[in-house]
Amino acid sequence: MCDYSLAGIPNRLAVEGEQLVVHRFSTGSLGLASPCSQPLSKGTPAVCIPPGARLRLQGIPEALQLRLGLNATEEVTFVQLSAEAYQYRDAVRFQNGRETLLQKLDCGQQVEVLSLASGDIPEKRHRWMEELYSRMFVG
Repeated sequence: MCDYSLAGIPNRLAVEGEQLVVHRFSTGSLGLASPCSQPLSKGTPAVCIPPGARLRLQGIPEALQLRLGLNATEEVTFVQLSAEAYQYRDAVRFQNGRETLLQKLDCGQQVEVLSLASGDIPEKRHRWMEELYSRMFVG
């Protein structure tokens, strides 16, 4: 998903194998964006990730590594911690079970989309998810 704080800006669904970066959007919130949108600007679309997607985080900040017992590169599962309105919900769950909000990651941190679900999703379902996201958010 794209966090509630990114609902008013252009967005799109991620693609498997895509390289993304953590970016601070005009709302002040962190989200994911394509580095191909360089230089990242006010019109840069947010890239939405569905819950259950598998990602590889690279360049995890040392302080976060120490606090959560992580390596510099980790495979994670994208999760939502809450459905409550006006609260950050997008997070990642590390293989050791620890979780952190996307808002706690560093701008510029690299993220690779390994899979959009815990299992591979067919192309038809991917198109359906894109349509659903486009109706939910501006884009």
